[in-house]
Amino acid sequence: MSVQERKQRQRTERERLIVATARELAEAQGWDAVTTRRLAERIEYSQPVLYSHFRGKREIIGAVAVEGATEMALAVRAATAAADGPRARVTALARAYLDFAERNPAVYDAIFQLDGGLAYAREDTPEPLKDAFAALLECLGEVAGDGVHPGLFTEVFWAALHGLATLTRAGRLPPEDTGARVELLVNRLAVL
Repeated sequence: MSVQERKQRQRTERERLIVATARELAEAQGWDAVTTRRLAERIEYSQPVLYSHFRGKREIIGAVAVEGATEMALAVRAATAAADGPRARVTALARAYLDFAERNPAVYDAIFQLDGGLAYAREDTPEPLKDAFAALLECLGEVAGDGVHPGLFTEVFWAALHGLATLTRAGRLPPEDTGARVELLVNRLAVL
């Protein structure tokens, strides 16, 4: 291995460590607790080393969002692949999405609530974000109904899921009724 390759590998490992540490800290104490000073202390590198990888917290949030979008897409695809039939797939998608949001609140916020400096719904949107939407579209496109654009249907269904996730987390909706809400959403919105 050349010196250049070793340095690049070490740089990549440091970036992963920074992102993983930011996620851990955000999940445990919220994003307000994530500062470059605390991250530098936790990873045992100086702040200038941290800044050599990320210009600041905003870019770190963006890196967490990209990583989280990849994980969400995998979770949705795994859940829908294991389901049999359109109704079961859409229900599995909804549950996987809401489960991801519940299990990873700080990551979910990084993807959908916080400014990570990422472009959404544009050509320059990072591929993992596009792929997370594609994971939803793959399943929801088949139940959009005649004359309904699959992408628009997916956006509306996704918006409903996001609303359920956000309102439940905020204590505005009782979590014990989540299953009934998913069934209502699937039965009333999707053409099965």
